Formats: sequence, structure tokens, C-alpha cells
Amino acid sequence: MKTVEPSEKIQSSPRFRSLQMVRTPVLFTLMITCVILIMVAATVAALFLPWRQSVTGTGRIIVFSPMDRPQTIEAQIPGRIVNWFVRDGQDVEKGEKIVGLAELDSRFLDTRQLKTLLAQKAALEAKRDALKARAEALSEQIANSAGVRKAAVPATIERVKQAKDRVYQAEQSVEAAKLSLKTAQWQTERVEMLYGDGLRSKRDKELAELETVRSRTELEKALAALDVAKEDSAISMLENKRTDADTGGNINAIKASRADANQLVASTEADIFKLQIDIDNFSKRVDQRTVDAPCSGRIVRLLRVGAGAMVNAGDVLAVIAPHTQDRAAEINIRDWDAPLVSVGRPVRLQIAGWPALQFIGWPRIAIGTFAGVVSVIDATDDGKNRYRVIVEPDKSALASKQADPWPSTTFLRPGAQVTGWILLSDVPLWYELWRQLNGWQPTIQAPDQANQTGQTSQANQTSTGQSSQFFTSTKDNAKQRNP
Repeated sequence: MKTVEPSEKIQSSPRFRSLQMVRTPVLFTLMITCVILIMVAATVAALFLPWRQSVTGTGRIIVFSPMDRPQTIEAQIPGRIVNWFVRDGQDVEKGEKIVGLAELDSRFLDTRQLKTLLAQKAALEAKRDALKARAEALSEQIANSAGVRKAAVPATIERVKQAKDRVYQAEQSVEAAKLSLKTAQWQTERVEMLYGDGLRSKRDKELAELETVRSRTELEKALAALDVAKEDSAISMLENKRTDADTGGNINAIKASRADANQLVASTEADIFKLQIDIDNFSKRVDQRTVDAPCSGRIVRLLRVGAGAMVNAGDVLAVIAPHTQDRAAEINIRDWDAPLVSVGRPVRLQIAGWPALQFIGWPRIAIGTFAGVVSVIDATDDGKNRYRVIVEPDKSALASKQADPWPSTTFLRPGAQVTGWILLSDVPLWYELWRQLNGWQPTIQAPDQANQTGQTSQANQTSTGQSSQFFTSTKDNAKQRNP
């Protein structure tokens, strides 16, 4: 007799027909089991996928070059607004008029002041030229006086020599007169002796006495001539000294006059220079009444509006944004993450207004993000334990067309909000989950270790190799942080 199981009885029984209808088919059970096994296998395999660690920061778009950043247009002098030459959002060129100001300082209100200053300058220049001509005339007069002195002084010296010659001649005449007197006296004595002996006549005696008197008279005349010659010699010497002193004094007086003329020339030139400074300042002041654009750009906003508004020197009148293609991102990171960031690190940026799908651990498959590279890291924090990082476009990635170019400045304006992910090292996904659960810091590798790690991973291409490399770098980092 055949034995029937209870389940078969239940299934064959017409009273359990509903239970038979909701029974799970065997094929469906097999399919569910396969899907679960596949999901478990995929989950286990995914744990060994490489995960790119990153540091997140938020900030804004800036202009990297300081000369191309938005800048203010300020009033250089106190004044009153007369006219605006531009409007908000207007493009201007460098040197184009922005606003006109009216002068308030009473020292610059005279409209003819510049003409007056120029006339004063012309008068001073004429005075200077006249003084220079006088100085030149005095220089010529000095040269002429020096020529006269060269001729006059030697002439007096020659006259002194002539006087000395006359003295010598007079002395010789005196000596001759003395000899003639002695000869006459001897002749008289001889004639007297002969007259006493009766050998000579009385007339001869008288003639001899007359000759003696004449010789004595000649001697006295020669002595007088000698005295006169000596006085002439002394007078000649005095005349020589007087001529030398007169000509030298005249030359010195002319030199003093020339020095006074040169002094007046220098003083006049100093007055001209001072007046030129006043003219330049006034001309510059007139130019400052019109405020010009410091660069080519677009007027962002006008801060002082209407005619008649008073402004002081240094007041901001408008803001201008220069035309530039220079762009960068300024993001802030925590002090906890600052040691992990270095110059040259790759960055992925998500800009406000651009649709993006970001996969933090897999940046290569992200959509709508832009490639950048760390350019500057501040040495100090901002006072709130945050460090500023400046990110520039990754030129190498753009050149090799591995990344999309940043939006043009027509759409990407300074101040736009941006979120940045500074990319660090590759680690297995399971370790990233483990790190997140334990609250550990991300891991970085030294450049040489990173190169070696990349070469090993390319050779092996296995998750086991990536895990061992990661643990090696983790130990090295731990040794570096805790020496």
C-alpha cells in the first residue's frame, strides 16, 4: 500500500487551493538566490576597489593676479560732483572719463591762476637771462682788466728800471764832478804856487780859481740831479705798487660783481623751480578734477550719485572690474586637513550654477567638475583655524585634453561659490570605510613612495597589492607624525 506524505495531502486537498496559489516557484527561488549571491560578491569585490581620498573646502572664485582684481575708483581731491560720464555695467577703456569734480579749495578757484603763474615764470626767466648776460659781460670785463694789468704792471716795472738807470747815471755824474773838482783844486794850488814865484800871471790864478768854483758848482748840480733821480726811482716803485694794487682791486671788484650776478641767477633759478612746482601741481590738480578709469574693464557700481554730492579725497566713487581671463578659486580648509595639502596637489572644483555629479572617491567619472591644481597655501590661518588655498586651472590637464576648460569670464564671475576636493592618495574602499568608522586622518604618500606605489599597482593590478602598499604608507606616515 502506497504511503502519502501530509504535505502532499494538503496540496492535493481542494480545501488548500489558496495555499497552492501563493507558493513560491522553484525557479524564482533560484533566481533570488543567484541575485543575492551576486550582490554579496559584488559588495565584497567593491571593498577592494581603489578609493581616492580627498580634503573638502568651500570658497569662491577670485582673480589671481592682483592687478586684474576688482578695484575701487577714488577721488584724489575734495570736490563736488558735477557730472557722471558712465553708467552701471558700462565697459570703459583705460583713461576714459568716469566723473567730473568741481574745486572746493579757495587756493585753486581762480581760473586765470595758471596763466598768472606762467607769466610770472616768463618774467623770472627774462630776469635770469639778463643776469646771465650781466655775468658774461663782467667776465669779459675781468678778462680785459686782466689784459690791462698785464700791460700796466710791466710798464711800471720798466719805469722803475729806467729810474734806477738815471740814479746810476747821476751817481756817475757826481763822481765825475768830484774828480773835476779835485783836478781844479790841484790846478789852482799849482797856479798859486807859480804865481807866488812870479811864474804865472794873476789872470791865470783867477782863471784857476774860476775853474774850481765851476767844478764845485757842477758837483753840487750832479748831487742835486742824483737826489732827483733817487726820488724818481722811489716814485716809480710806488707807482708800480699802485698800478698793481689798482688793477688787482679793479679785477677783484668786477669778480665780486660777477659773483653777485651769479648769486642772483641762482636765486632766480630757484624761484623758477619753485614756481614750476606750483605750475605742475596746479596742472596736476586740474587733471585730478576729472577722475579717469585706471584700467580697461566694466563699471560694477557707482557709489556716489547725483550732481552736487560732496566728496573728500580718498572717497570711493565707483568699483571697476578689469577685463581679464585670469581666474582662480579660493577655498578654505580646516586646520585638521592643512598638513595633508601641498602645492601641486590636483583639485576637482564644483562651481555654483553648473550642474555636476560628483563621485568623491572616483573623480575620473565625475561630471560637471573642473580640474585645478593647488598654487598657494597660506602660512597662517585666518583667525578661525582655517587656511586659505588658492587653486588655479590645471594647465597640463587642459593641454592634454584630459579635463574640460573652465567657463569663460563672461559666465564665471569673481565671487561665485565653489566647492573643492583636494585629491590625496588612493586606498582600498574597505580601508576608507574602516578609517571613517575610526575617525582617522586621510593618508598621504611622499612623492617617491607615490611613484613606486603607482609602478607596483600598474604591474600587479590586484587589490591585494594595493592594500599592502597602503599599509606601508600608513606606517610611514605614522612614524613621521610621531617620531
